[in-house]
Amino acid sequence: MAAGAATRREPGPGPGGEKRILCVGLVCLDIISVVEAYPAEDSDISFIVADFRHRGVDMTHVAWQPRGDVPCACCVVSAANGSRTIVLYDTNLPDVTAHDFELVDFSQYKWIHWEARNAAEQAAMMRRVERYNRDQPAAERVRTSVEVEKPREELLPLLGLAHVVFISKDVARHFGYQSAPEALQGLHSRIQPGATLICAWAEEGADAIGPSGELVHSDAFPPETLVDTLGAGDTFNAAVIFALSAGRTLQDALTFGCQIAGRKCGIQGFDGIV
Repeated sequence: MAAGAATRREPGPGPGGEKRILCVGLVCLDIISVVEAYPAEDSDISFIVADFRHRGVDMTHVAWQPRGDVPCACCVVSAANGSRTIVLYDTNLPDVTAHDFELVDFSQYKWIHWEARNAAEQAAMMRRVERYNRDQPAAERVRTSVEVEKPREELLPLLGLAHVVFISKDVARHFGYQSAPEALQGLHSRIQPGATLICAWAEEGADAIGPSGELVHSDAFPPETLVDTLGAGDTFNAAVIFALSAGRTLQDALTFGCQIAGRKCGIQGFDGIV
């Protein structure tokens, strides 16, 4: 059984040598639609591993677990409007720990992203990256980001530990905010000085406050026909991180994220986004 971190190699001048992006979270198998049969019993891991390999995701730092089952979500996507209903079968699969994270060689990475889950362990991971960065020249420091999607009080301290923070509409509404700009202004004091705070708001696009306090906005880019919104948020986050890690401005990254998320909403699944 598996949980943990995985990396995706970005296009580079050749194999080896290029720094990568490390994602820290939990792998969940989403069954979107089944035509002939459900996956065979106990085949979840082999399916995920094969899919990662097919897509060029490096599994070097996956924290393989000796117990627990892979979380599985059955997703019903509406053919009428692309909305989804998700039934999650959660399990006792352990989250990645700070001990697991000690095996990561930071020199291989330029960016590490966390999906906020077990906050105390993840805070220890982020502080380890901070200590590493203190001894590195600016060009070699690892940038960090965290997505706080669920409005849980124990996750909120993570807002102050990353260089880039993504907050969800649910988190914004948890604090009583009714728009992305309102949420950014209200929560800006919770991030560290010089950090970036980003909030996507579905059809209203996305907003962000950059390191100098500037507020930037991107409109949404809805497809001609809404097909499948499942994973649009993750697609937005990935596109923004990709753009920022390539040196693009916050405005360009935000617009790029909305464009790619809109493209994803117009197709089934993720193949064909490029």
